[in-house]
Amino acid sequence: MPSDDLEAALEAVISRFNLGEYEIAAYLAVLQHGELTASEIAERTDIPQPRVYDTVRSLGEVGLVELKESRPMKVLAIDPRESFGDIQDSLDELVEDLSSRYTAPAREPEAVSLVKSRPTILRYLEDIIDAAEYELMLSLTPSLLERFESTLRSRQEAGIAIEILLSPAAEAPEPSDFDYNRVATTVKGRRGITTPVVAVADGNYSMYATRESVQGVPDRYGVIFNRSELGFLVSGFLNTVLWTTADEIAVDESELSFPRRYGTIRRCISDLATLDGEFYATIEGREVESGDSWVVQGRVDEVSFSPNREVATLVVVTDDGPVDVGGQVAAYEDIEAYEIRVGRDAPPTV
Repeated sequence: MPSDDLEAALEAVISRFNLGEYEIAAYLAVLQHGELTASEIAERTDIPQPRVYDTVRSLGEVGLVELKESRPMKVLAIDPRESFGDIQDSLDELVEDLSSRYTAPAREPEAVSLVKSRPTILRYLEDIIDAAEYELMLSLTPSLLERFESTLRSRQEAGIAIEILLSPAAEAPEPSDFDYNRVATTVKGRRGITTPVVAVADGNYSMYATRESVQGVPDRYGVIFNRSELGFLVSGFLNTVLWTTADEIAVDESELSFPRRYGTIRRCISDLATLDGEFYATIEGREVESGDSWVVQGRVDEVSFSPNREVATLVVVTDDGPVDVGGQVAAYEDIEAYEIRVGRDAPPTV
């Protein structure tokens, strides 16, 4: 569509919907009753009697009502499918033409972003879900689970390991009414309304948002961590504070397939602690004291949690001897792990 035609079409659509408060009130009243006189419209709305005639004539000019010139004048409703049919076609064509001219803004990823708009928070939440390559951990409300159900199903079908915490647990669907195994490998429920909304993809792209911000309450916020070293705070909080104080709702009993990738050492240890046989690991991380980058490969010799799950350790036997591997911000171990790959017969390749 040429620029002049596009501009004219845009102006036409905007003018069609440029209804004032009185026009909207009168239109809805007529639509509900089918036919009203001017005095009846004034009685059923807050429109002053002298303004009714101008109001309904403006509605008639844009084709939303029919005016029957009689004594008294009658205002007749028009089926919205008829009155808005042409504008719907015009709007579809207009959106298509506008989309063809749209240039996506360059959005440079920031390490930490503070967002307050509910639509923006939900957009980031969806982006984190879509961005996960192998691991996704979520703390959601039951309504958010319903909102993203189809997306989570497709992610689960793509082989992403998904863990979901729902709160309040009392509002979570019963397993008999909802197939949790279609959207997650493990689902837990947490009591009350104190649990924030959290999302962590592959251990490095994460979000923390207050429940109020997701509900659209003003002056509430969400924080986005995109490959920021502070992102471990979100992952650690979800793993040690929220996950450990929740009750199991559903678990996928299917046998785990290997090789597997882990962004959090706690999930890796939770899996390996329940399985028999030998495992081999390839771990990308850094040496705790020097900060030098390391890739550790070898047989998994030991996995352990401290009683409060604050310390998680994986011992890998390499050609140079055993190496203690911890999660992010490790202090007691030799290596701080960024990503862990586990296989059955040999260390997976990076």
